[in-house]
Amino acid sequence: MLHVPANVRRESPTALHREDLGLADQLAPLRSEIGSYRYLLLLRFAVFNVAAFALAGAAYAEGLVDKALAADTTGITVGIILIFLAGLVVCTVKVWRISTELNCVRDFDPGRQSWAAQYLAEIQDRDAGSRSIAGAALRVKLASRVAVVRQMAGSLVILGLIGTVVGFVVALSGIDPAKASDVSMISPMVAELIRGMSIALYTTLVGAVLNLWLMVNYHMLHGGAIRLTTSVISLGEAKAHA
Repeated sequence: MLHVPANVRRESPTALHREDLGLADQLAPLRSEIGSYRYLLLLRFAVFNVAAFALAGAAYAEGLVDKALAADTTGITVGIILIFLAGLVVCTVKVWRISTELNCVRDFDPGRQSWAAQYLAEIQDRDAGSRSIAGAALRVKLASRVAVVRQMAGSLVILGLIGTVVGFVVALSGIDPAKASDVSMISPMVAELIRGMSIALYTTLVGAVLNLWLMVNYHMLHGGAIRLTTSVISLGEAKAHA
């Protein structure tokens, strides 16, 4: 009978992989929470924005976009649209990154460069208190990375309100009480009043609609960031107790 040394018996495959198997068992709830589909966050983001752009295309086909641009002679509406598009691009990049990182947690590989692997390296051999501090720092870091989209969405409303004020100023500046009795001056004053009200209403409308659009994207991004944070922290705790 072949004699197996004691040190070899201690390094049997079962013993060598017990920690990895324990970690895999603890990661099962994480995979269930993240979802069974890869890039699920990105898919939801794409579906919503395709539908939103379809509605925007329908509005353009009806001439509503041209009316808004033509009515606003100040250029505020154009600025609102440009800021919205920039915010949408930033949001798309961040959704892609967070979706990729969620996949890294779902199919965790210690040899693959990811935020999860970096976090596990930071908390290695730390006690529970230190891991809690590292987890809080991770929450703050991810929250700060997605906050720029919310700030850009908020600026759309502010620009819309500025457009409202500018529109009222334009409307009121065209009214001269001293010339109200002159019939020939009524028509120009009414035209200026209508122009100012058009600026006020269209800038407010465009700012509010695009703010709503971008905020829906932000909430999807923010939800993905929260899911990523909790998943990475849970992964670290599973690794620490494996």
